Amino acid sequence: MNASARNSAEPRRRGFRRRLKIALAASAGYWAIRLVGRTIRWETEGLEHLDAIHASGQAAIFAFWHGRIVPATWYFRGRGIVVMISMNVDGEMIARVIERLGYATARGSSSRGGFRALAEMAAAVRRGRDVGFSVDGPRGPRHVAKPGAAILARETGAAIFCFHVAMKRKLQLRSWDRFQVPLPFTRARVFGAPPIRVDAGAGSDAVRAARERMQAALDALRERGDGWEAAGRRL
Repeated sequence: MNASARNSAEPRRRGFRRRLKIALAASAGYWAIRLVGRTIRWETEGLEHLDAIHASGQAAIFAFWHGRIVPATWYFRGRGIVVMISMNVDGEMIARVIERLGYATARGSSSRGGFRALAEMAAAVRRGRDVGFSVDGPRGPRHVAKPGAAILARETGAAIFCFHVAMKRKLQLRSWDRFQVPLPFTRARVFGAPPIRVDAGAGSDAVRAARERMQAALDALRERGDGWEAAGRRL
């Protein structure tokens, strides 16, 4: 093989190795979530707010923190929710996992492809599909909500449903988002907040106000979750 042929083959080999790594990681992630998820003992608080959104004939815009992707993905599986996933390597792996768990994906983030992904999600909402954001992703800052969900609410009339997942037993990684992975047989509680709406055609001030309400709701849910977790440790 001459030098030119070797040089052209190397990118293909790298591409194949990359695809193989993503496929293996996605398969391992899917089975890990599936096996552990089946052992979780769930409790809920405030999910009547989600029921009220659906009862009104609206779709819901799910908003939550990036660090709770794993338990949230398992709890809300099989509903056809369209989720915004970043276009990097981690996003590709996450997309493959959640699609096997009954989600659809719109690829993009605040830094790349975001407007295209928002357009896909708006179209999904208009067809009656729920959509979801990890609102501090994909790179943070941690627990700082970005405005994408509020913009989508203004464009579609859908209501934002903020939720949080707390777990008694979990692994917490040292990543920017303090990513949490549930341990087998843990108790977990899903906390939900009243819906947040933005009038169609509202200006930037209304979007900013909705983002601030979303931030406040998610902060309050996280505090409630932390208190619930701490109460278990004191027993």
